[in-house]
Amino acid sequence: MQASVSRPRGEDDASGAQLTARRLMLIIAVVALAGVAVSSVSLYHHFGTSRTSFCTFGQSFNCDIVNRSSYSTVFGVPVALIGILGYLLILALATVYREKAETPVMLLIASAAGLGFALYLTYIEKFVLQAWCILCLSSLLLIFIEVVLGGVLTATTLRRSWSNEQR
Repeated sequence: MQASVSRPRGEDDASGAQLTARRLMLIIAVVALAGVAVSSVSLYHHFGTSRTSFCTFGQSFNCDIVNRSSYSTVFGVPVALIGILGYLLILALATVYREKAETPVMLLIASAAGLGFALYLTYIEKFVLQAWCILCLSSLLLIFIEVVLGGVLTATTLRRSWSNEQR
C-alpha cells in the first residue's frame, strides 16, 4: 500500500491547470497540423490544371469553382497559402512558444483572425460563387476548433494566474 502524500490544495490546482494547459497546447498543435494538411491539398489543387473529382458533387459542391476563382487569391497570394502560413503560426505558438505567458492570448487572437477570414471566404462561397468547397469547409471547422481551444486555454491560464495572485 502506498502512502499518499498530501499537498496543499493550491499546488494541486496549479499542477492540474498546468497539465490542462499542456494538453490543450498539444491538441491545438495537432489541429494546426490538420489545417496545414487541408490547406496544402487545397493549394495543390489551386495550381492544378485537371478537374478535381474527389470534391465535386454537382454544382453546389465544387472545389474547382472555388479554388480557381478570382477570390482564391489575395494580392496574388493563394488563399490556401495564407491558410498554411496561419496554421504554421498557430503550430509554432502551441509548440515553440508554449511556455511564454502571452502565448494563450496570442493563440486566441491568431485563430480568431483566421476564423474571421474563413467566415469572409465562406460568405463568398455562399453568396458570390454559389458553390461550396469541402476543403474550405474543413478548414473552417478546424479554425473554429482552434478558436474554441484557444478560448479555453486563455480562460484556464487567466484563472490560474488570478488564483496565484490571490495567494
